[in-house]
Amino acid sequence: MNSEPAPADTPESPRQGPRLPPGQVLTEKWPVLHHGSVPKMDLARWDLRVDGLVADPVRWTWEEFRALPRVQVRSDIHCVTRWSRYDNLWEGVAAAEALRRAGIKPEARFAIVHAEQGFTTNLPLTALLEPGVLLADTHGGEPLTPEHGWPLRLVVPRRYFWKSAKWVRRIELVPADRPGFWEQNGYHNDADPWREERFSDW
Repeated sequence: MNSEPAPADTPESPRQGPRLPPGQVLTEKWPVLHHGSVPKMDLARWDLRVDGLVADPVRWTWEEFRALPRVQVRSDIHCVTRWSRYDNLWEGVAAAEALRRAGIKPEARFAIVHAEQGFTTNLPLTALLEPGVLLADTHGGEPLTPEHGWPLRLVVPRRYFWKSAKWVRRIELVPADRPGFWEQNGYHNDADPWREERFSDW
């Protein structure tokens, strides 16, 4: 199977206007922010699963994941801590491609993204299937660093960046929403930067 990235004219994720969401400050730096320590990885033991409300649960080893059809996406980062970084070049596997291979059941409405150390985040299934949403293993043409989620992170350009979970290991499709780690600790469930959905009103 072809493991080369798609050509450079791969559609980029659509941007909303204005490009810089309210309350954000533009930076060229990429701050390192996460809860807990950076996990140590062994690619020989690593896997990625897609399960829950799917027709055929799948599990990929690192080599199998890297053999899936690959794309490049250029998108902006908007962090809830008020910094934004433009034109990040990611490469990996489209989230929609991974889910398609598992076969989404009609009753699936939400996705729970499971990462190392018990971290989770939640998204509507429609958000995970949008163009530009990526299971990324490179940034700027280089493998992700461990601090930024190596070997694999989710990239969801239209949400605050905590929804782009680092160190992803499983995507579980479910019928009802289930708030993740940050959503249970005061962050907004939807995380739309253009609506400044930073914190919960609960």
